[in-house]
Amino acid sequence: MQGASEVLGVTASAVSQQIQAIEAHIGVRLFSRTGRKVVLTEAGERYYELIRDEIERITVATEQMRGLSSFTVLNIRVTPTFANKWILPRLPDFMEKHPDIELRLDATNDPPDFGRENIDLEIRHGTGDWRGMYVECLADERVQVLCAPDYAAAASLDIEDLPDYRLIHSVKNVTQWANWFEIQGFEPAKPLCRTLFDRAHMSIDMAASGVGIVLESRLTASAELASGRLICPMKPGLKDVWQQSLWLVCPSPHLNRRKVRRFIDWLKSTLEPLETAPALPRG
Repeated sequence: MQGASEVLGVTASAVSQQIQAIEAHIGVRLFSRTGRKVVLTEAGERYYELIRDEIERITVATEQMRGLSSFTVLNIRVTPTFANKWILPRLPDFMEKHPDIELRLDATNDPPDFGRENIDLEIRHGTGDWRGMYVECLADERVQVLCAPDYAAAASLDIEDLPDYRLIHSVKNVTQWANWFEIQGFEPAKPLCRTLFDRAHMSIDMAASGVGIVLESRLTASAELASGRLICPMKPGLKDVWQQSLWLVCPSPHLNRRKVRRFIDWLKSTLEPLETAPALPRG
């Protein structure tokens, strides 16, 4: 209580009275006393989780109005694999170019409730069919069969060889092994030896460690391809497969926020060197 009273500039008893008023209003006990310490109850922790974003927004807004903060907070929700494999390695560049933006990244696949949560922009993985939102594809992604060079040499395998190897599945990917085989006009004659992961970055890491062969986006696996930890083991002649699975998503009015536009422009600049899909049907 003493610490809170000093921050707020009121007496400890005044803080205690305010807490009692809140507890009486919502009908649950929020704090319990352990010796000289005052700690949140389970209900108090739950209540804090529900209102945390609003508290942070009020705190930031108050500091800006008082002239105590020169930072603009940008809250972005990002799919974990894209955050891990693309954004984080390049983030120092954004921080250097935009020192006035305090960036908060939330890496999860759970779509935000923009009406309740303090999220400015989401980078979402999926098919792009989300009505009522601004939705823009970030990139055309070439999907390719990849593995560690010690697992199978580059350009050494025919498609008929794949059922003899362990095939790693990223179960949430837009393009699955079954889709890829169908596009190539091939039907495996025997059951596949599979290992499944619900995060593409896990699949990529396992393939790079020599566990099996993965079907993945070259964008997502760009670091491993550049370092030579992953190569394509397939002989030439197979059909190229492309997908669109990474999307900018937000309510349209959020695009009017200068901080959102600055992040989008920066992110797109990091994707400019990527190859572009030809004007052909995608996989």
